[in-house]
Amino acid sequence: MLILFYILAIEQILQGVYSLWDTFRWWRTAQRRGASDPGFYAPTAAVFCPIKGLEPGLEENLTALTRFDYPNYEVFFILASVDDRAHNLAALIAAKSKTPAQVILAGRAEGCSEKVNNLRVAIETVGERFDTFVFCDSDGRPGRGWLKRLVAPLSDPLLGAATTFRWYFVERGGFWNALLSAWNAPIATFQGEGPAKFCWGGGTAIRRTTFESLHVLQRWRGAASDDLALTRALRDAGAAIRFVPECLVPNIAATSAGGFFEFTNRQMIVTRVYEPRLWVRGGIAHLIYATMLVLGITIAAGDWISGTPMLNIVMLVLLPPLLAMVRGALRLAAVIEILPERKQSLLAQGWTWTILAPIVPLVALWNHLVSVTTRRITWRGVRYVLTSPSTTRILPR
Repeated sequence: MLILFYILAIEQILQGVYSLWDTFRWWRTAQRRGASDPGFYAPTAAVFCPIKGLEPGLEENLTALTRFDYPNYEVFFILASVDDRAHNLAALIAAKSKTPAQVILAGRAEGCSEKVNNLRVAIETVGERFDTFVFCDSDGRPGRGWLKRLVAPLSDPLLGAATTFRWYFVERGGFWNALLSAWNAPIATFQGEGPAKFCWGGGTAIRRTTFESLHVLQRWRGAASDDLALTRALRDAGAAIRFVPECLVPNIAATSAGGFFEFTNRQMIVTRVYEPRLWVRGGIAHLIYATMLVLGITIAAGDWISGTPMLNIVMLVLLPPLLAMVRGALRLAAVIEILPERKQSLLAQGWTWTILAPIVPLVALWNHLVSVTTRRITWRGVRYVLTSPSTTRILPR
């Protein structure tokens, strides 16, 4: 058992050092790109925002989408029906907006998730009036320069899509809100420099012609995940995805224990179905981390009881969690560079991304174990079975 512990501990330390270097590179990339000029490329853009139900800060989030510093764009708020509790608010914001904005009613989803159905109907409604499609989520609040910076990389004709990610802020306190933010943070830096691993539905820009040539609407026909289905389409065509860290989207963490596990388990189940290789690699990494901790604590406790404590065992056990905390501090420094207007809030909540960082792999391992046992998810009150990337079954309400 001791030899196995040493092997796992050394592997975790080496992995931790590499991840630390990778996070540092992410920080430097964010610094460099944040200081760069996005240029003059600004094609006509359709901004699609699917909505379902009321949520904290919804009015401010939707209003932010109508106030981008961008010359020619239109916003489309998409809901399943007028019975949605957010319909009146979306209609009011669209009516008051100085930027052209409208509400689209997509109807009931059949054989795909409600979000995917909303997007499909909206794109079919818009037709060919816009050069660029931009997808965002109703729980994010991007800044005024966000749209221009996200679209700017598409000036490269060889690029398939530009994407970013979210960053959860804890405005109302609570352990589960903090843990949600800590759980989400490593994914933001996972994308790294160079080609992105996946598109994120809360912030992706793609040329309309590229979208049509990939036949994304057909791929969405039976999909549950809009962004990972789009990712697969781009990957199959050999089209590159560029991660745009300077467009990181602030989100408000507002959850409970049940909501936290519903969200994190769903993310892992969706990853298992759409990105099985990534799911396997992540599961192995989290399992090694947890096994190393359990073995190390067991050995150290046995040595302590026998009266022969081994300091080197304790140090090896503590080093990977400490490296995780340092990575969390680097991420925090990077996000302060990206979102300087939120510096005070980020510093006040800094413990979220540092102290809680060593817990995240253990939670993620639990999410993996859950995803092994089921393909059922609950998303905004609707239950789905993800049979395959192209087949989704909606369960009775």
